[in-house]
Amino acid sequence: MTSVGGAATQIRGYLDHLAVERGASVHTLAAYRRDLEKYRDYLAESGIGDLGAVTESHVEGFRARLATADPDTGRRALAPGSVARALAAVRGLHRFSTRDGITAVDAAASVTPPRPPRRLPRALPVDQMVSVIEAAGGSDVDTDPGRLRDRAMLELLYATGARAAELVGLDVDDLDGLDHPEGGTVILRGKGGKERVVPVGRPACDAVGAYLVRARPALAIRGGPALFLNTRGGRITRQTLWNVVGVAAGRAGVGSDVSPHSFRHSFATHLLDGGADIRVVQELLGHASVTTTQVYTLVTVDTLREVWTECHPRAR
Repeated sequence: MTSVGGAATQIRGYLDHLAVERGASVHTLAAYRRDLEKYRDYLAESGIGDLGAVTESHVEGFRARLATADPDTGRRALAPGSVARALAAVRGLHRFSTRDGITAVDAAASVTPPRPPRRLPRALPVDQMVSVIEAAGGSDVDTDPGRLRDRAMLELLYATGARAAELVGLDVDDLDGLDHPEGGTVILRGKGGKERVVPVGRPACDAVGAYLVRARPALAIRGGPALFLNTRGGRITRQTLWNVVGVAAGRAGVGSDVSPHSFRHSFATHLLDGGADIRVVQELLGHASVTTTQVYTLVTVDTLREVWTECHPRAR
């Protein structure tokens, strides 16, 4: 069977499929494009200009190339996680090409990505999380729009476990019930455009409400639906959110490795520590599989040990 078009055309077709039919985010598409461009260049060096001519040994060779440094060219070996991500893009490309009849054989089907070392997420203790949030400012007497916005972002990040992209993508209309005594809700749009509704507690509702009343009107010089705005009136970026978290963590003296994802890790860990069912946490986080959520159970072992020490008659 002869495949249709060259490798570059086939890669573009796959990326279009991810964008249109799978609803992949711009960040996912950018990462896949970079990895597949490396794959295309590797195939070209091997004299392969069409996916129909690729064999399993070519895919294995690409995997080895990524994991091996080359002192002559200055190319560094990628970490296992980066190799696994690139292989995921390549495997998806070949699976798509075979399923759509572009190629006869899936050359990447048997090539497995390296297993990255399992890292436990870093979760801040509750008191440290509160310190970081309060360090952002936005008190009852604060009039600075930036501090009111930053406090609202961090409160909402911890209250919902939102990913950074989900938080910055929020519109005002995604919030509901901010004035309800028991708190409100927010619609988060996760990977693949999948929506989920997450509760929002009173502290976050109050912080977001204060921002909407006392800060956002001063920032909304260009109009638009975005919830969190920068000083030019546009939607904030993920980089801005990272900077806000980093500055607040520095003020709180918590450390330099706190990120928006630390809030997500802490959200999940604190829920599990409080007795939440893992499948409820899975839904709140927007994980497709409970297996992804189970990594958070590993960081609660200290709590288990404390309970065991307190309660077991032979603990001491």
